[in-house]
Amino acid sequence: QKGLAFLKVNDGSTFKELQAVVMADSAGFEEVCTQGTGASVRIEGVVVESPAKGQEVEISCSTAEDRVEVIGTVDSKVYPLAKKKHSIEFLREIAHLRPRANLISATSRVRNALATGTHRFFQDRGFLYVHTPIITTADCEGAGEMFRVTAESPEAEKSADAEEFFGRPAYLTVSGQLAVE
Repeated sequence: QKGLAFLKVNDGSTFKELQAVVMADSAGFEEVCTQGTGASVRIEGVVVESPAKGQEVEISCSTAEDRVEVIGTVDSKVYPLAKKKHSIEFLREIAHLRPRANLISATSRVRNALATGTHRFFQDRGFLYVHTPIITTADCEGAGEMFRVTAESPEAEKSADAEEFFGRPAYLTVSGQLAVE
């Protein structure tokens, strides 16, 4: 319909989207009509009971006092997430956008709930959460090759006079065991 725009608004905290119905009288109507998936908007309107099926409420922007402001635009060539389901393989190629996909955001929410519950369980019983070193000079397990941390390029690292970032050879730790024993 001319003079009417439907926006699906989602902040990533849930699967459900909130629909905004924007009428031509609302400030910002013309600009919002040129936007695609992924644009950031600020909406000032009224939350009303929705006449549509599948949603309880929607945002109504139907007067000159209501407004929609585009905060960030999106180039669809740079932002490849469209309004469709994407394969895991495709999401692997766009790591910086994965959290916006329903599968990844749902997984993140589940992991958050599990980690929070685990931490709360142990905190309530007097345990401490200890941050063990990530970089170490010791091979804790002796189980294999460790990743070296250096200020030099990989080619220079092999030379005997390679500059050490920490003044001596350092590695990504393979265990927090030594820090808590």
